[in-house]
This record gives sequence, C-alpha cells and structure tokens, in this order.
Amino acid sequence: MAKKKEKAKNPERMPRKDYESELKALHVELVKLQQWVVAKGLKVCVIFEGRDGAGKGGTIKAITERVSPRVFRVAALPAPTEREKTQMYAQRYIQHLPSAGEVVIFDRSWYNRAGVERVMGFCTEEQADKFLSVVPHFEKMLIESGIILVKYWLEVSAKEQERRLTDRITDGRKIWKLTPMDLKSFTRWDDYTRARDKMFAASDTSWAPWYVAQSEDKRKVRLNIISHLLEQVPYEELPQKHKIELPKRGRIGRYKSTNYTSRMVPERF
Repeated sequence: MAKKKEKAKNPERMPRKDYESELKALHVELVKLQQWVVAKGLKVCVIFEGRDGAGKGGTIKAITERVSPRVFRVAALPAPTEREKTQMYAQRYIQHLPSAGEVVIFDRSWYNRAGVERVMGFCTEEQADKFLSVVPHFEKMLIESGIILVKYWLEVSAKEQERRLTDRITDGRKIWKLTPMDLKSFTRWDDYTRARDKMFAASDTSWAPWYVAQSEDKRKVRLNIISHLLEQVPYEELPQKHKIELPKRGRIGRYKSTNYTSRMVPERF
C-alpha cells in the first residue's frame, strides 16, 4: 500500500527496490575503492555544496554507510570560533585535508565564503571576491601535493527545496536539520543563485572542475554521484592473497557465564 502511495505522489521517483539493488552494487565498488586507496596511499578530497535541502547529507550518508570511518572521514565544520575568525580563512579547513590512505568528504567547505557568508553578510563583497580570485591557486596547490579533488554542487528546484524544508518542520526525525540560518536563507533564492554563478565562473577550472548533480529525486542523485565518484578515482580490485574461511570454533560450553538477567534490555519489540 505504501508503495502505491509513493508512486501516485511522484510517478517519476525511483522505486525503493530498484534503488536498494543499485546502491548495494555501488557499495561493493566503494569497498573496492577503499581498499585501493589504502593500499596505494591515495589522498582523496570530495566537496559537497548546494542550497539548504539539496540532499548533501543524505548523499554523503549513502557514500559512507558501508565503508570504514577510518578511511572515509566526513568533515562538517560548525560556524568558526572567535579564534578561528582571526586566522587565515582556509586554515581551519586545511587541518582536515586527507593524509595517505584517506578519503575526506566535506559537507560544505571553504566555499562557504562564496555562498552563505556572502549572501548573509558574514563577509564583505570584497572578501568574497578576493577568496574567489585565490581559490583556484589554492586548489591547484592541493592537487600538486597529490590530492585528488572532486567538487559537487547539488542542484534543487525552489519548489522541491520548499517541500523538503517544510518536511523538516513537520517530521520530528528531521527537525534537527532545520537551523535559523536555513529560515533566513530561504527568502534569498536569487541572491544564492547569483552567488553560485559567480563561484562557478571563478572556480570551475580545468584542474578542479565543478560537477553539477540534479537532486530532485534523492535516490537517483545518490546513485548518480556515487557512480560518478567511482569514475574520478581510478581503482582496481585487489586480489585476495588467500581464500577467506572461518576457522574452526573451539568447543562451546566449558565456561558457564554469569547470569545477567537483571541487566537485560527489555524486549519491547
């Protein structure tokens, strides 16, 4: 019954069964990529930008839910502290960049200066323009140091953004995602569009291009980005040196465990 309602609501939305099947296959490939990154000491940095409600968090979760958090690290930095405000702008991001054998995913990045900071007045127009004049050189420096840099912008329509933000208000599981800044930003669609276009014009370079992903359908955009990301980092499946088998288990029952019934979690389900 639930599937019929979903189809009636949005007939173009990818069916959950198809999504889960495709996602499972992509997760297998991400594990292969993970093993390759570790074995070869690669340094991979993936940036996610986009409007509030574009689906960045859900896409990042889809990427990371079946791989090791020791290899795939997510950097979602809060607002800068008073001390960080006195530092060189990129300083607080630099410390999160990947070392050998790591994939670091930025849920918003140094491009905050070109987006929310510019639109909401947290920096001056001069500061934003200065950032955009410098960032291509900064990213070239990262790439020349051996970092594989991939930048994604998730594009969502005004109508779909409004639906998702409204859903955050009414769904108790999602209310934590809604911040006062989201509400303030909601009224400035054109300002964000203008800021995005300036950002693309200045920082869409041959060495660090922007990849735009349509995110009207959350399931499709997750699959599209994962499959694209796998193409950006050349990898091979590492051969297994030995066939993996469970060893024989020793005899069970020789040791009598203490009775912990008083500490058991109630089985309500």
